Amino acid sequence: MQNTFFNWKNNNLILHVIIQPRASKDEIVGLHNGRLKIRLKAPPVDGKANQHLVRYLAQLFRLPKNTIKVTKGQSSRLKTLQINAAGQFPPLLQPFTAH
Repeated sequence: MQNTFFNWKNNNLILHVIIQPRASKDEIVGLHNGRLKIRLKAPPVDGKANQHLVRYLAQLFRLPKNTIKVTKGQSSRLKTLQINAAGQFPPLLQPFTAH
């Protein structure tokens, strides 16, 4: 089975996610309809969930926040992100790449 929630474009990781805002905690849940499902504590108001998502992923990837950009779905739960110079998946995401 081929992964559909990510692909590499040169050294940039393109990540397809579905967001559940206003969750009790920040966490990666698993795969849902070909996307990586992420729960976030932030509300979906005034871009707060997007900002929180970028901070959360920057922490996971151990990268500066300015290397992560929401490229599609700024006002949707379905988002596409570009992570510049990601290099490799963080250990937390590696189990999802083995399918």
